[in-house]
Amino acid sequence: MGSTSDKVKGNANEVAGKARQAVGKAVDNHEEQAKGKVQETKGKAQVAKGQVKDAVKKVVDKA
Repeated sequence: MGSTSDKVKGNANEVAGKARQAVGKAVDNHEEQAKGKVQETKGKAQVAKGQVKDAVKKVVDKA
């Protein structure tokens, strides 16, 4: 996967995770809230992975 793809998928997971947490909170479902938090965290990790790929590519391109 490319860096842009990682960042897009990561952002989508973050948004979906936050929505899932909100639904869980609205219906008082702690398990759904926890799953939403996990999904949001996964999204943040994907975005970070994309940013690292960008940074490595810039270093390689300069070499």
